[in-house]
Amino acid sequence: MKDPLHSVPPERLRVLREGEPRADGRYVLHWMTAYRRLRSNHALDLSVALARALGKPLVILDALRCDYPHASDRLHAFVLQGMAERARALEGRQGVLHHPYVEGERGEGRGLLARLAEDACAVVTDDWPCLFHPRMIAAAAREVRVPLYAVDSCGLLPVRMGGKAFARAHDFRRHLQRTLPGVLAGAPAPDPLARLVLPPLDALPGEVTRRWPRANEALLAATPGALARLPIDHEVAPVEVVGGEAEARRRLKLFLDERLSHYGENRNDVSVPATSGLSPYLHFGQLSTHEVLHAIARREGWSASTLVPAAHGKREGWWGMSAPAEGFLDQVVTWREVGLNACVYLPGYDRYASLPAWARETLAEHAGDRREHLYTSEELEAARTHDELWNAAQNQLRRDGVMHNYLRMLWGKKVLEWSASPEEASESLVRLNDRYALDGRDPNSYSGIFWTFGRYDRAWGPERPVYGKIRYMSSDNTRRKMRVDAYVARYAGGAQLGLFSATRRQDSRSGERKA
Repeated sequence: MKDPLHSVPPERLRVLREGEPRADGRYVLHWMTAYRRLRSNHALDLSVALARALGKPLVILDALRCDYPHASDRLHAFVLQGMAERARALEGRQGVLHHPYVEGERGEGRGLLARLAEDACAVVTDDWPCLFHPRMIAAAAREVRVPLYAVDSCGLLPVRMGGKAFARAHDFRRHLQRTLPGVLAGAPAPDPLARLVLPPLDALPGEVTRRWPRANEALLAATPGALARLPIDHEVAPVEVVGGEAEARRRLKLFLDERLSHYGENRNDVSVPATSGLSPYLHFGQLSTHEVLHAIARREGWSASTLVPAAHGKREGWWGMSAPAEGFLDQVVTWREVGLNACVYLPGYDRYASLPAWARETLAEHAGDRREHLYTSEELEAARTHDELWNAAQNQLRRDGVMHNYLRMLWGKKVLEWSASPEEASESLVRLNDRYALDGRDPNSYSGIFWTFGRYDRAWGPERPVYGKIRYMSSDNTRRKMRVDAYVARYAGGAQLGLFSATRRQDSRSGERKA
């Protein structure tokens, strides 16, 4: 019989607790934390392989804690919509028991994993390198008494095949071009639960379901009343964007059918719907990069044999696809996965100190430069600045949970210009993005924010006040490049109220703020 551990590429597997799976366990436990999907999921592949090999049922623990960073009605609702979809898909499924658990109070879920592991043959979980997740699964390895496997299903390239942090996207792209041909064949199963036959498991022990009950219908529906009873941020409201695998696949199809062909020429234009809108689904693990690649490959009539055998680091010309498809893949593969690489190999990836030395040096040299405008973090959050385009972008983030990709770059650059120090600017950007963005608290988000300050970029001239050698962007130039009037009219709203009371000026010698 094939070793079930061989069901996933070895580069994607970490054994956090050694040992042989318990033959007398009641089930295999799949602890779903980051890859919240039932398709194209390496971690679920391993859980299914173990259950088959051991002849045991599969329990999927689909849990949501309430103390994650910036927990809010918005983020909870998006996750719960996907959880409800999985509950419907797995209802009455023989041999697969889905336990959706939503923590009602901080710490209320403590002990659930350890208790379920007591009856398990083995535990499989997600290996996600960002935020608190590495600490959480390391703590779990100390608590459980059965083998614990962490499986990387982050992207096309196993995250630990980077070997080091990359200073430039060009260098990381060359690394991808060298290594991807050897790993693309190790894609996850499109539908690992298809034709799965396992012994039945009617219910979890009563003591488990009494202490950690299955989420009720109101919670799974993310009703306002159910969310209001949770200790999370209720000021950040749910948005129209709906979570779940079905919606992710619908949006992917819409993008491929209607937008991909003009993606390259229109993706930076706010007046034309050209972007994919997939980043929240990739962030919450409701969509796999493998699934995105395979969908594009079908449209393009592509196979891995058409890869150009050269590691030249160029954005286009390597995949052997159309220019729009290659441009999109550069975003969803290169730029997304260089952020994952930073989480593993760049200490403090979400903090200012992780910037390259040249960027910190030039910003330090210009830290005392006079700022024409200074705004507090609270004023920025409320979109009370003199710049109506920036206000519109910030309001889109607050209202819709997303921001147009090009404007997100401008958004970051202006906060650098309007903050008393670059360190303060980075803190404001991380806080605002993590609080409001559906794709916040993500490796790709941190890459984008710190690109504002020079990460993955180079020194630019001419040297400017405040920016130094950091790449400069302005709202005026943005207006000249794209049509933004309709966008501003939609999102600026009443953001100009209190404008002049919010504007500050700084004396470059004293550093004092003056009205």
